[in-house]
Amino acid sequence: MKIQMLLNGLDCGVCASEIEREVGRIDGVFDASVNFASGTLTVDIPDEQKQNILRQVERIAHQHDSLITVSEKTYGKPQPVKDAVTVMPYISLLISSVAFTTGLILTLSPAWEFGLFFAAYLAVGGKLLFTALRNIIKGQIFDENFLMSIATIGAFIIGEYAEGAAVMLFYQIGEMFQTIAVNRSRKSIEALMDIRPDYANLKTGDTVTRVSPEKVSVADVIIVKAGEKIPLDGKVLSGSSSLDTSALTGESMPRDVKQGSEVLSGSVNLGGLLTVKVTKEFGESTVMKILDLVQNAGSKKATTEKFITGFARIYTPIVVFSALGLAVVPPLLLPGAAFAEWINRALIFLVVSCPCALVVSIPLSYFGGIGGASRNGILIKGSSSLDVLSQLDTVVFDKTGTLTKGVFKVSRIVPAEGQSKDAVLSVAAHAECFSNHPIAGSILKAYPFEIDKSRISEYEEIAGLGLRAVIDGKEILAGNIGLMSAFGIDCPENQSGGTVVYLVRDNRFLGYILIEDEIRQDSRSALSGLRAQGVKKIVMLTGDRPAAAEKAAEEIGLNDVYAGLLPHQKVEMLERLLSRNTARGKLAFVGDGINDAPVLARADLGIAMGGLGSDAAIEAADVVLMTDQPSKLVAGIRIAKKTRRIVWQNIILALGIKAVILLLGALGFASMWGAVFADVGVTIIAVINAIRTVKLG
Repeated sequence: MKIQMLLNGLDCGVCASEIEREVGRIDGVFDASVNFASGTLTVDIPDEQKQNILRQVERIAHQHDSLITVSEKTYGKPQPVKDAVTVMPYISLLISSVAFTTGLILTLSPAWEFGLFFAAYLAVGGKLLFTALRNIIKGQIFDENFLMSIATIGAFIIGEYAEGAAVMLFYQIGEMFQTIAVNRSRKSIEALMDIRPDYANLKTGDTVTRVSPEKVSVADVIIVKAGEKIPLDGKVLSGSSSLDTSALTGESMPRDVKQGSEVLSGSVNLGGLLTVKVTKEFGESTVMKILDLVQNAGSKKATTEKFITGFARIYTPIVVFSALGLAVVPPLLLPGAAFAEWINRALIFLVVSCPCALVVSIPLSYFGGIGGASRNGILIKGSSSLDVLSQLDTVVFDKTGTLTKGVFKVSRIVPAEGQSKDAVLSVAAHAECFSNHPIAGSILKAYPFEIDKSRISEYEEIAGLGLRAVIDGKEILAGNIGLMSAFGIDCPENQSGGTVVYLVRDNRFLGYILIEDEIRQDSRSALSGLRAQGVKKIVMLTGDRPAAAEKAAEEIGLNDVYAGLLPHQKVEMLERLLSRNTARGKLAFVGDGINDAPVLARADLGIAMGGLGSDAAIEAADVVLMTDQPSKLVAGIRIAKKTRRIVWQNIILALGIKAVILLLGALGFASMWGAVFADVGVTIIAVINAIRTVKLG
């Protein structure tokens, strides 16, 4: 089973990666992932070991920071991660600042000077020293606590009391600002997720009771008043209104609903009273799926994130040993070189080496990008998917329900000589009135009059061909060219795209009706937008007839079309396209039907049309477009590229400044103040830069 735990008070990126590593080593834990951005830990464990593993997780978290509290995440509304900043750090900073300022201003004896600066040092650094000692005993040496302890203790040993106290004081001030920035970033992200309804108005008989949405079952009836959120997915039994679906789809245009309309949880009722029959339990509702997808997105980490975590573990020890060499080797080899000066340079090296800027800002950047995409109606299931989205080289589309609306419509009626269009449509509508086929539905929708079923004496469906009926005592055939051949009817075959229904009365050809699937309005703009974003190859795979597929491709502007494919043939064709793709370029498949699920799972990136798409397609996909608009894919790629750009900005900023200060420190041109800026200052800048991803769109 997978369970989630809230790590309230987690404000250290290095600690987050260490907790993830240690929890992953617990016996019985199959997988562990800490999402630093949301302060949650996801573990995959056996059900019977749950309580034992929870206790071990709590112990590990407390070992890293006693302020971290662990609680199992409850089902329902996302709980906010509590701020790690409490009153005590402010008091410690005040005491330290007073002692430090007094030591700087007053002229005191060496003993009093040492005493004041040491008091200032202990007030803000006592907890850090204790944590460093405890970690050393456990064998966890190379962390920020160890680095700061060695650097500042070394400063006191060589007589730089003011510098040692100042480094610890300003380091803790920077840490406090970093924590505030991280908490603000988390709250910005959480605000995007505040779409869960708090209650449902359950109707039982003539009474209406306000209950928790979890207590409502399928087929129950609920009342939704003006201004309320729709708590569960359902179908309107009575009433009409406009719905604000922007929280789900990112679209500001209200959607009109009436009796028989499907409504999604998380939408806001803008107008009249609606009576809704529930069609999905709360846990399976649209709003809960969105919340689950976005909140758990951090568990699927991008390659960059994984690299940074691994890099931090290697980079820090290298810098520590380099600092040791810097402190010892030059004084032994260079004439006149003083140990005190080179030790001071080595201490600067140690302060700079902390990798917090990367470990904190990178997860926040990805999580913010995912949150920003969700606000635009694009659900991305993890930072790894966000990375792939930014590297697309080939996009493969399904046709029906993806590039087209999946809604069939009569586009042309062609009567035979001596027949009228109205007569042909009337015969077709009466012949098809007992059929449940979508083609029959489109013919009945085009017929403006009421069907007189008493005229029909016989009705027979012929699988794969069409139907036979007797209307007004005359035999009617309605179907494809195969039906005409089967009954020996000679008629002109139509080769245009779309579905053709041929009509015959008493062996006499009456004409045909052409039925076509409408192209989505934004399909053309989606393709041009994809090309502008650097997608080189756009392909269509469809089970539809070649003529219909080629006509749709010509209208939209596609070059490569593969039609008449069964589900397993779609997978085979996708394999061929993948084999032709470049090593760096990625392939995405966009589909909507249940038959698309295997292809969605096989592609580098599976993208489902979410508004009308099947549950199976949405489950198999890595990205879900909630509005059923192909153009949303263009917006998703744009957000993914901007997020990746911000991630690399932070990487270059952090490593670049650290490299400069390390070099200047080794040459004796950088002070401890520069080292503190290279550590804490750069972290704050990187976190603020990461917060920008929340605003992407």
